[in-house]
Amino acid sequence: MYPKGNLLIPAPHGQLEAILKEPAGARLGAALACHPHPLGGGTMHNKVVFRAAAGLVDAGLATLRFNFRGVGASSGIHDEIKGGVEDVKTALAWLAGSYPNEDILLAGFSFGSRTGMQVGISDDRVTALISIGTPVEKYRDYEFLTAVRKPILFLHGDRDEFCSVPSLLELTDQIPHAEVRIFENCGHFFDEHLNELRETVKDWAERLMSGS
Repeated sequence: MYPKGNLLIPAPHGQLEAILKEPAGARLGAALACHPHPLGGGTMHNKVVFRAAAGLVDAGLATLRFNFRGVGASSGIHDEIKGGVEDVKTALAWLAGSYPNEDILLAGFSFGSRTGMQVGISDDRVTALISIGTPVEKYRDYEFLTAVRKPILFLHGDRDEFCSVPSLLELTDQIPHAEVRIFENCGHFFDEHLNELRETVKDWAERLMSGS
């Protein structure tokens, strides 16, 4: 049975299904996690997104995951990058309204990276970015990220099926302050590295959001 979310966020096309998790201790800010391509089976329950979101919660961030339009209980029909960007904006607006004046970290995996980074790079409410499994070879319009001036972390497997490490580095080499972590013997879905992924996200976000 498909696990339901605990939130329905109003959207122009109806609603976005979402899950919000609060940290157990003091809250340091908020975070938004965006899932991979809906037509490839991507949902907010994807194991990479789940682990990344868990790492953000571990770091003290109230973390929102949501289903893009047409997935789960989210209304609407999949509309590629355009629709994905609109949904990220809707989820981000809800999160910012629920946690006013708090720093927001935006993380995205694969399709969620492509749509999320486009929104997060220019939205002043977003103070930091995490791009996981950045599919540079699938979406060949990532040049917009070279203009990012916010802290940004790239997490990538050295055997990623959708983007080679040289292709990723060709992009990140144009972002002087980018942090890049390459996971060894690791494919796009981080199968044997999910706990390491969670810890890496936690450590980076905690350090960043605590100002250390």
